[in-house]
Amino acid sequence: MSTNFFELLESEQISELTVFASTVLEAYEFSIKSIESINYEYNATFKVTTADSTNYALRININSQRSAENIRAEVAWVHFLENVDGILTPRPIANRFGKFVTTVAHAHSGQELNCILYSWLDGEEVGDEPTLEQLRALGQAMARMHASSKDFVLPSDSAFPSFQDPFWETEDFLLSDKSKLELADKELVVKAFVRIVAETDALFAENSPQIIHADLHGWNMKWHNNQLSIFDFDDSGIGLPIQDIATALYYLDTPEQDEAMLNGYTSVRQLPPHTKADLEMLLIHRRLMLLNYLYETKNQEHQELIPTYLEETLRRLRVFLDS
Repeated sequence: MSTNFFELLESEQISELTVFASTVLEAYEFSIKSIESINYEYNATFKVTTADSTNYALRININSQRSAENIRAEVAWVHFLENVDGILTPRPIANRFGKFVTTVAHAHSGQELNCILYSWLDGEEVGDEPTLEQLRALGQAMARMHASSKDFVLPSDSAFPSFQDPFWETEDFLLSDKSKLELADKELVVKAFVRIVAETDALFAENSPQIIHADLHGWNMKWHNNQLSIFDFDDSGIGLPIQDIATALYYLDTPEQDEAMLNGYTSVRQLPPHTKADLEMLLIHRRLMLLNYLYETKNQEHQELIPTYLEETLRRLRVFLDS
């Protein structure tokens, strides 16, 4: 695979992908007025405005390892959630061929890129400083998703990764031959994963896996007219509700925020059985998953975070392993 594209400046990558987006959109039944880059991190997301001023969100999976089967599972899950009371999500849009996944060769990166178009969600992204009201709404929406997933049947042409796998079926950049960790640091990570795997296996043995969002944070939510909407189901998979809860808690900063989200959840359904040690393990696992992503990604800004993020991760691992 050519790496020339990922060696370009980020602004140059975005510019080239904006042109590529216009090629992708040729598969849809409308005329395009404008294409605007709104996010370029894990994936590339564009605001698309048509000639009749209708807005859409186009996601191009430039960094994602997700397969077309994974995205078909995502689409089926989001379609199902459209009919669940109290959950607001975008609507997947089919192309002119009736397909929700549009795959187009991207010559500059040497990849076949999977793309998906969603309806546009009004409102502002919740971001890094959610209010307690917004967090309560998040807890309620999460609980409704967990309660409803028992009625969902995955289509035969789709698949989700299992979150019992220690790397959630993504490529291992921490323990494999591709690891760039110093030997002593790698040994610490190995010890942590031994404990994480054992405790995760125990949780899966005691509970029934189901579909979870797996990436519920403020940048994957919008707030409009006092209502919360959730998007970016690109990380969804087969896991446990407590994994979803722990992932959301990872991004919160205060006990008051934690309490607001958990109170929202318990206003809909009981929390899944767990211990304080379970949560501590899942929180450190989330951090290791994000560290793995930093070594995996070709996003230049994220790569620059590695030294500081690694140092803090190792500090937390020592605390975790001593507990």
